[in-house]
Amino acid sequence: MMKRRVLILALAATSLIAPGLALAQQGSDSLGADYGLQQNDVRQCVKQGGCVPLSKVIAEINRRSPGRELDAGLEQSGDRIVYRVRWAGKDGRRIDYIVDAHTGAVISAK
Repeated sequence: MMKRRVLILALAATSLIAPGLALAQQGSDSLGADYGLQQNDVRQCVKQGGCVPLSKVIAEINRRSPGRELDAGLEQSGDRIVYRVRWAGKDGRRIDYIVDAHTGAVISAK
């Protein structure tokens, strides 16, 4: 009887954890399954001299609008490679920056 209760509790706990794991692996819009791949892509691009380091991009954004990074990733936008940086300003406002990965120039801030 005790083993049966332990088994039921273990199954219940597993069913609560599984949806959270599934959410963590969705798409590149969050730090999900391909986050490690993004990091490797950025590292390789910077190493080859094709991309500005993300740390410089973050420093420039912080100079323009003091705050903190919420999320950042490397993306293809048309014929460009860009950083998409989600930013929280000190005033609480969220700003989505698109930055040219080759030059470090801010393309848009919305």
